[in-house]
Amino acid sequence: MSTLNAFLVSTMAGMSTLIGGLIIFLHIKERNLNKFITFCLAFSLSIMIGISLTDLIPTSFFHVLYTYNLFTSILIIALSFLLGVTAVSLINKHMDNDNNSLYKLGILSMLALMLHNFPEGIATFIGSIHNVELGLKLSLAIMFHNIPEGISIAVPIYYATKSKKKALGNTLLSGLAEPLGALLAFIFLKNFITETMISIVLLFVAGIMITLSIQEMLPKVMSYNENKYIYLGIVTASLLIIINHFFL
Repeated sequence: MSTLNAFLVSTMAGMSTLIGGLIIFLHIKERNLNKFITFCLAFSLSIMIGISLTDLIPTSFFHVLYTYNLFTSILIIALSFLLGVTAVSLINKHMDNDNNSLYKLGILSMLALMLHNFPEGIATFIGSIHNVELGLKLSLAIMFHNIPEGISIAVPIYYATKSKKKALGNTLLSGLAEPLGALLAFIFLKNFITETMISIVLLFVAGIMITLSIQEMLPKVMSYNENKYIYLGIVTASLLIIINHFFL
């Protein structure tokens, strides 16, 4: 595949995040608002945890384990993950504690998913350069989980600020990290990127996403007391993850 086409494939995968953000244009009645937000947040945190546990961690774990001895592998994996956990706390401390908690969730999700999309952009670009079929398959799989990730950014920011511009702007910013990763891979990193480097970054991102989901999103979801919609969000996300892994 040509360099331009590989870049377009990566851009297409990243911009799918914006598709998820379009959910804010649904007209939700006031009496159903808490149910809708509960479902979206439960769905989003389940997607983040599911992707981390079934994709990012296993793929990275086995590559690092294959590359280094057992002790070094465990040390690299633990440190990479714990750095992600620490990053959420550090970002949280630098955010205004008086901010609307929904808005804070949206911004934290945007930052986490930017970090997630960046190495994905590198992987999609390099994969597409070397193998057309691999690149398209990677892109499709990434699009499939980028759409719900867009929901995790747009919904909390929109319902916190009532601004579609802010919600879609932050969703777009997250999606742009994917073609940015591809562009940097082409200009600077093409000959230096290693699978080990990407594995370490993805373990770091997994630490961020799991911590964000459990420490920030879950308490907010529980505060709405809409248990049926929590379960519905979790089940829907689980089905999507299963489809992603077995059919894409």
